[in-house]
Amino acid sequence: MTHRFTDDGDIPNHPHWPMIVYQEVLSETEADAAAAFEAIFARHGWGDGWRNGIFAFPHYHSNAHEVLGIAQGEAIVRFGGNTGREFKVRKGDAVLLPAGTGHQRLLASADLLVIGAYPPGPGRDLMRSGEPDKALIRERVRKVPKPVTDPLAGKDGPLISLWELQASNA
Repeated sequence: MTHRFTDDGDIPNHPHWPMIVYQEVLSETEADAAAAFEAIFARHGWGDGWRNGIFAFPHYHSNAHEVLGIAQGEAIVRFGGNTGREFKVRKGDAVLLPAGTGHQRLLASADLLVIGAYPPGPGRDLMRSGEPDKALIRERVRKVPKPVTDPLAGKDGPLISLWELQASNA
């Protein structure tokens, strides 16, 4: 499932590429979903990962794409900034955020555990609502290259086909 978000004047979102939601990537009964997500992401070249939750404030990365694997629990997350949309994510789901896509945890179960990863490239920044120099940020978002692999399905995954299609229509 894909979702596009427009620039809300504060959170840039990506001008061409949609967010991709992968539902039920892992079974609810997966014993160690965190390790499973880490292995899948690493197999497809996505790394520099972390284990934690999702910040409760609106934020985005202007210089990197990000994948979030929900390894435990569930959450209500607003994607796309104040004019975006709320989604319920739960154990086994993953969400691929193109650079600039705002995200904010609104509610979460006490056991929420998220695995994050990034495609190869420079370190990522952490941008918050209210950042100055919006023009520079928007330009940086536009310049982040398309990854060569989908974090969950490799060279044949939805990122490859959907983002190529979107880029050619831009």
